[in-house]
Order: sequence, then structure tokens, then C-alpha cells
Amino acid sequence: MTTPQSQISTHLQTNKSLHVSPTWLHSFITSSTTLQRNTPLSALTQTALFRILASDFRDSLTTSTPSSLLPADIFDPTVQERRLPGPVAVQVLDIEDIGTSLWSQVEAIERVARGEAIRGREIVRTVNVGEEGEDGGVARGPDTAAGGTSPGPHRLILQDAAGTRAVGVEVRRVSGVALNRMAIGAKMVLRNVTVARGMVLLTPECVTLLGGKIEALDQAWREARKAKLLARITAGPNGQNGQ
Repeated sequence: MTTPQSQISTHLQTNKSLHVSPTWLHSFITSSTTLQRNTPLSALTQTALFRILASDFRDSLTTSTPSSLLPADIFDPTVQERRLPGPVAVQVLDIEDIGTSLWSQVEAIERVARGEAIRGREIVRTVNVGEEGEDGGVARGPDTAAGGTSPGPHRLILQDAAGTRAVGVEVRRVSGVALNRMAIGAKMVLRNVTVARGMVLLTPECVTLLGGKIEALDQAWREARKAKLLARITAGPNGQNGQ
């Protein structure tokens, strides 16, 4: 007899390339009151997906399938080039706009703090997140206002279910990869991706964004970001990123 656990596991692996940990899934099923209320399996599967995207992959995914993980020596700069067929599910631990100077990024953070955004050559006031607009809806905050996304290219720190980390560099624009649009803990799946000299080369063809966020990591990253940028500026020319 097919169980809800096996059905959910198969669906998430087939449709989202997520190899869910049996232990995590068992805990989800047994603790879910929705199952006791005869919730449709499709709704239960969506709830499981939502929680996985908000989780740490090291807790929610299994490491029993080597092809779904990054190579342990992925950082090796002596390997000129290799291709990872995947699919490999990873989470984003850091994102940096390497096409914008550090000072410009600091200034952008300060504008957001003041509730300002750039539109063309103008600096305009923006509505704070959570404030109601004239139509009664919730207005967009400064993070998503015009001029609030970063042009890139971007450098990301990626982590798989086993905890292996890799540096990903955007070699062609990947929609959805941008400061103030991608949260820390966001999930993506890599397929047929090239790794050159220890760098994962990100292109639209090899990246599927799943969304998600690890709330605690995202909040800590945003709170510390300005201080880290200023520290790199103070460190000298090697930390000034094209200024």
C-alpha cells in the first residue's frame, strides 16, 4: 500500500528534484494535524514543499544519493573544468553584487534605511513596508521599489544537503538572482552546470529557482551586511571591488 509519505517523497523528487530525508518527512507527517483532517494529498504536499523551502537543507534533505550533492572537492582550483549533471539542490548562504562598487552598495543600504529609492536621476521617498496605499493594499517597501535591485553579475555562496559549500558566479543574467530579491536561504536546483577552477558558473539554462528563505539567517545577514561592506572598504584596495 502506498503511504502519504512515499507519495509526497516521490512527487517532490520528480517535480522539484528534492530528495527529502525520510526522517524529516516522517516527522512532518506525524506532526501534521492537516492529515488528521483528511486534507487532500496535494495540499499536504504543498505544505511540505513550503516547509522544506523554509528549512535548512542539511535537515530536510537526504545525503544518500551522491549525484544530488556537490563534489567534496568542488573548491579544487587545479580542476580546470568539469560538468555536474545533477540535479543538485542547494541553498544560498550569501549573495554579492560584484558589478557594483562597495561604496555604492553602502549608499544603497543607507537610502533604504532613509526610505528612499532612485528613479532615473531622482531620489524619491518610498512607502515603508506594511503601510497601506491609497487603494487599501499594502504598498511596496524600498527593497522592491524602482532601482532597488542590483544589476550584477552576482557571486553566491551555495550549500548542499551535506553541508558542502561552493562559490557560484553569474556568467549570464539569471532572473531572480539579485540583492533585495533573493533571500538568504533561498533554494535552487543546478543541472548540467559547469564548474571551472572551483567556481560554479551560473546561467539561466542550468539554474532553477525554487524560492524560500531561512528567516534567522536572512535577518542576521541583512543586519550585518553594511558593517561587512565597510570593513572590506577599510581593508584597502583589495577589498574595494572596482572602486
